[in-house]
Amino acid sequence: MSHTLVAYFSATGTTETAAELLAKAAGADLYEILPAQPYSKADLDWNNKASRSTVECSDPACRPALGQPVPDVSGYDVIYVGFPIWWYKEAPIVDTFLDALDLNGKTVVPFATSGGSPLGQAQGNIAGNAPGATTLRGGMMNPASRTTAQALVDSVTQQMAE
Repeated sequence: MSHTLVAYFSATGTTETAAELLAKAAGADLYEILPAQPYSKADLDWNNKASRSTVECSDPACRPALGQPVPDVSGYDVIYVGFPIWWYKEAPIVDTFLDALDLNGKTVVPFATSGGSPLGQAQGNIAGNAPGATTLRGGMMNPASRTTAQALVDSVTQQMAE
């Protein structure tokens, strides 16, 4: 069995719950992606065109600073990367995290939570930000439950066997 990491960014706790369930289902280690400057409720107001999250998502080159060093991923074969969907893609802090890692030879699997949006552009963006890695089809964890976590683990196992 491969050594697995579930790395996640959660602004409100929803993705954290999904990540914890996924880590348990996969028998994986857990790592929280923390921004140097935490997001406030006002930062997350998608109705405000001047809110921090809206401004960040409008700039494809945006890479918010991380609040802690990235983990040593050399001992992991599979890395699940979780995030909330913001404007049909991953939160930009996830791109910062991926840019900081050497993912050569790793298998990367995105998973996301959302109030209603699909994975959208995130699947392709994650693959583009993980050069040298094999990026498998990920999925949404709405609702976050043992069932959705196990379904994602089973899907990844099947994709790896193909």
